[in-house]
Amino acid sequence: MSSQPGEPPGRLISHFTNRGRDEQGEGWSSLWDSDESSLWDRGGPSPALIELIESGQPVLPALIGRHPRALVPGCGKGYDVAMLALHGYDVYGLEISETGAQVAREYIAAELSEPSERNYGDPTQWPKIEVGSVKIITGDFFERDWEDECSGSAFDLIYDYTFLCALLPEMRQDWARRMIELLSPTGILVCLEFPLYKDLAAVGPPWGLRGVYWNLLAQGGDGRIAEPPEESERPAGKMSRVVYLKPKKSYESGRGYDMLSEAALISIRK
Repeated sequence: MSSQPGEPPGRLISHFTNRGRDEQGEGWSSLWDSDESSLWDRGGPSPALIELIESGQPVLPALIGRHPRALVPGCGKGYDVAMLALHGYDVYGLEISETGAQVAREYIAAELSEPSERNYGDPTQWPKIEVGSVKIITGDFFERDWEDECSGSAFDLIYDYTFLCALLPEMRQDWARRMIELLSPTGILVCLEFPLYKDLAAVGPPWGLRGVYWNLLAQGGDGRIAEPPEESERPAGKMSRVVYLKPKKSYESGRGYDMLSEAALISIRK
């Protein structure tokens, strides 16, 4: 979600300056319509998420006998949607922009027809499984009308990366509420923390998130914190952390921005 070579620095920040909460969706849609998705596009599925999905962690939804339901809000071009489907999930990608949603549909159709190796950590080791279904939906995460297109709203896995950090801090508590609503009682919310390098007081997007997920979900706070919270405090939120790890890989294009030495992937359950 950082500027790519040739992009003017601070373009996202300047684009969203003076845009209030009700103007955020239109702001992202206009960037899609003006073909500026390179401002946040990573060019492929998340290596960290692939690592987790292929790790066999016991917290992951079981693949035997069923396709777990996954949701990727702010799915962009659909990289992670396609990857999860190739790993046996029935996946719903949510995009605020119809332009973005159509780009995702086209990418996913091509990828599921002829999967590329970038969808796997090691294609020779990952078991052959039945590919899951995919549906890309245009909608506002904070509204409920799009849920009718999902054949139910309880998801076994939800993935957040560069979604929370794109939202105004005043929207974080509603983000947490919606995640709790959408997750099944035994489901997990997987969050790849980004950006960890950025000061919490610095203007976004992307907005700094160090300690924000913990505050929102485990402590039940509003996510508008001045400094990372002490995790030794007794959690009072509605979710608990079940896995906290540093992935071995992340995006090459994010080096210097993702702070790979500090990148953390957390899985949180109700």
